[in-house]
This record gives sequence, structure tokens and C-alpha cells, in this order.
Amino acid sequence: MSKKYGPKKMMNSSRFVDLLDGMSQEDLDKVADKIGVYVKENPEYCDKGNYRHLSNIFTCMAIYRTLIEKGKSPQEAEEITFNAMYQYMQKQRKTFQRLSKKGWFWGLIKKIVPLGFKKGSGYGWEYAWHKDDPKNQFNFECRRCIYQQLFKKYDLVRFGPKFCYNDIVVYGELDRTDFKRTKTLCRGDEECDFKFVRYKKDEKFERSQSV
Repeated sequence: MSKKYGPKKMMNSSRFVDLLDGMSQEDLDKVADKIGVYVKENPEYCDKGNYRHLSNIFTCMAIYRTLIEKGKSPQEAEEITFNAMYQYMQKQRKTFQRLSKKGWFWGLIKKIVPLGFKKGSGYGWEYAWHKDDPKNQFNFECRRCIYQQLFKKYDLVRFGPKFCYNDIVVYGELDRTDFKRTKTLCRGDEECDFKFVRYKKDEKFERSQSV
């Protein structure tokens, strides 16, 4: 297990920092305690590559459980938790939209996405990369995903697609670029299929409705 897996550090590394900022110290301590339990229960996942993923997964579940203990209904707790995450993701969405207008964006994304997945994925992941894609396309599949595995373990399967939606938030409206995904593991499919297509300047195209 990586030494980085301290609950408070994980909370501060998560997509829920803004929500956590508004919580009482008592509730923050409860969230941290729950994250600590999740870390102890899943040592095989807690390697260097999975740190950011688990910071988000464990913090999400811990906040959700803490809100329910405070009297929120499961639906209310879920809405509060994921609304905070989607609000946080707007920052990344705007950054990618701005970068997608640059001529060098396409070459960059074809390099940084595989590198990011390689560096930011540890135990429990499996990918299939395509080396012979056309120049204007970038495809890959995810065959194993820890979001699907862990949310299933904790009887929170419905949380998986909500995390998958972050990809649509970030990639769904890029300039000259279409993002298409028709299957996800978190929805019960055999894989997640990712496809990016880059179009010429001023070329019209219809955006895909991804899942």
C-alpha cells in the first residue's frame, strides 16, 4: 500500500473539496474515518497508480454515508454529493474546450491520454489500445475498471455511471472534436469503448450522444 493513502490527504485530492469546505469538523472527521475503513478493506487497490481514482471513489462514498447519518435521504445525499462533483468538473471542462481550439491539441491528446491512463491506473484496470487508427481518430477500450468493481462491492452500482458522465462533461463539447462512447462497464456492458474523431476547421459534424 502506498504511504499516500491518508484519509485527509485523499479528501483534499478529491473532486469534492468544495463540498468538504462547507462541512463541520465533526462531519469531516466522520468522512475521514470512513475513508480509512475503505482503505483498510481494499489494500490490493491502494497502489501508486490508483491514488486519484480512490481519492474520488472513497471520498464520494464516505460523504454519501455521512450525509445519510445526518438525516438526509439516500436520494438527497446522492444529489448533494454528485452535484458538487459535476460543479468541480466544470473547471476541467472549460480548460479542455479552450485547448481544443488550438492546432496542436489533437497531437497532444493522442499522447497524454494513453500516458495519463498508464501513470494513473494501477491494480484492477485493463485497456486495449489501437495503434493503426486513422490520423483523425483515436480509439481505445477499457476492459476492467475499478469504479465498476468497487461500487458493486459496496452495493452502490448506480454511482458508476455518474462517474462515467464526467467524461461527457469534459469531452462532450470540444471544438472540432467528437467524443463517442456507446458502452460502459458500469452500465453492465463488457467494456467501455472510447472514440475521438477530429474534424477539419469549419467542417460540420453531428455530435454523438455518448453514454
